[in-house]
Amino acid sequence: MLTAPYTLKRIPVETKLLPRAERRASILRGAAAAFARSGFAPTSMDDVAAACGVTKLIVYRHFETKEELYRSILQSVFDRLGSELASGLSQGLTRNLGARVQLTVARDDPDGYTLLWRHAAREPMFADYTSQAREVSSTVVRQLLKLDSGDDVVDRWKAEMLMTYLIDATLAWLDGGDPGRDEEFVENTSEGFRALLTAWR
Repeated sequence: MLTAPYTLKRIPVETKLLPRAERRASILRGAAAAFARSGFAPTSMDDVAAACGVTKLIVYRHFETKEELYRSILQSVFDRLGSELASGLSQGLTRNLGARVQLTVARDDPDGYTLLWRHAAREPMFADYTSQAREVSSTVVRQLLKLDSGDDVVDRWKAEMLMTYLIDATLAWLDGGDPGRDEEFVENTSEGFRALLTAWR
């Protein structure tokens, strides 16, 4: 039996029922914020639940382990980047597309984007995932730009450098850029992208 000065703390509970997919997406966003703030190891599932505004039981209904949750965040962001790119290409919106895709996803989910391209690379359990994501992304850049000079080493390096440029530019803008000037960022970043291609040619 509890006696003074001990008091029971209110446990945060889910106050609004959401469709499963919507609840899952909400957990991914809350968890991304928690992981981006403290890192994988120090962040407990209790921390994740608190960041999401639900009970830990709700989190476990969607994700069996903390590792599964972290990987799901990374995959969700990577999938979104792919869908944004595919949508732009299908509409013929090729000008400034690389920078626009990166910034669109980054603005929509800044913690998830930062987790994928910055924090996960420093986590031993997830560094390989980020490395593979960069490799896949660089391959797409190489194919879209038709980087095929016959020198595989140089062509691969060019594609990797261009992809890294887009990611790092976006991360830097997330850190200190003005959202009201996002279009300016897209244009400036794209100009730099095209300048590199022109210099190499």
